[in-house]
Amino acid sequence: MNSPASTINPAAALAAVRQDIAEACREVDRNPDSVTLIAVSKTFGADAIAPVIAAGQRAFGENRVQEAKAKWPPLTAQHPDIALHMIGPLQSNKARDAVALFDAIHSLDRASLAAALAKEVARAGRCPTLFVEVNTGAEAQKAGILPDQVDAFLAECRSGYDLPVAGLMCIPPFEEPPAPHFALTAKIAARNGLKLLSMGMSADFPIAIRFGATHVRVGSAIFGERPPHG
Repeated sequence: MNSPASTINPAAALAAVRQDIAEACREVDRNPDSVTLIAVSKTFGADAIAPVIAAGQRAFGENRVQEAKAKWPPLTAQHPDIALHMIGPLQSNKARDAVALFDAIHSLDRASLAAALAKEVARAGRCPTLFVEVNTGAEAQKAGILPDQVDAFLAECRSGYDLPVAGLMCIPPFEEPPAPHFALTAKIAARNGLKLLSMGMSADFPIAIRFGATHVRVGSAIFGERPPHG
């Protein structure tokens, strides 16, 4: 998982992750097709991404609008079935580019962003799949809606901005067991009628699948150690 990107075999690593997803699904009697694997390609260039596309991967995650805007159009022109997921913090002033470029946005975390997205969705006539980010650990340094405020925020997104939120996303605190955070996110989603759960990364996606994750965000287990971002 922590091999340098130059030495990892992305196709073999992708196959191993898919196998782990299938095994986790079997343990809880789920169809592996119910889990979307998002290959987190942030900071990796087209040369690293191309073998993963060639191995059949079609969902990719990026953290920065500008990086994705510069990197992906030539790749998506060659492979129109690729789905791009915005998984990092999103500035409201990047809403137009995000709505145009991404098929899903996992980091809806405040009313000002909801307003900006609503404006661009109406203008563009297309709406990415939207996930509200939940700060399950109430970490001051981390974005996301606090668990006890999610219900009200979802109601605001739906009635105030006419945004069809489809799911929730969480990133558990690094130093805590992830299971309680996944369970909490799933509980909030269930009571709000949300079917999608973006939970789990390279270190914990099998656990997330046991708690109902429909989208797992896996980077280093596929691409290797992330290069420094300039």
